[in-house]
Amino acid sequence: MKIDHTRIEVGKYLVSPSAKPQGEGRFAASVSIRSGQGSGTHDRVLRFNGFFDSAASAVHYATEHAMRWIHERSLPACA
Repeated sequence: MKIDHTRIEVGKYLVSPSAKPQGEGRFAASVSIRSGQGSGTHDRVLRFNGFFDSAASAVHYATEHAMRWIHERSLPACA
């Protein structure tokens, strides 16, 4: 079972955080960061080490990391 809480559109990206139960009330966090359309679709999936006490905290952690990843890619490159 995988718990998908929300999908968030951020510019050209679709962020889909999720939490997966690991037993004993613990959850693992992951997030999909998708861009493009059709055959040009790119999907980066990040899976994080460690466990969380709730699905909500796992999803929050994954969302924060996805937003940071997107922000880093939107900064102008230094010449």
